[in-house]
Amino acid sequence: MADPAYRAAPPDALRIEALGELTAIFDRRSMQTHLVVAPMPEILAAMGEGPSSAATLARRLAAAFDLDAQGDAAEIVAERLRELAAMGLVAEA
Repeated sequence: MADPAYRAAPPDALRIEALGELTAIFDRRSMQTHLVVAPMPEILAAMGEGPSSAATLARRLAAAFDLDAQGDAAEIVAERLRELAAMGLVAEA
């Protein structure tokens, strides 16, 4: 299966606030607040401004958090990207 690239919402469109174990993400465009847990905020932060695939994000997260990027990492990131897309916080590029 292809590894689609996703683009994060513009930085000024989201307000992200850590609330202990949860993170609140307020989307100014839809006026919705989403409560998420790790690794959702970390994925959004790792996306940067350009399009990113799950494999690319898995490598960035592995480097940032000293993790193993092999195995199921890209698959797990791909699942989270689909969830973020369903919330409207990322879109396929």
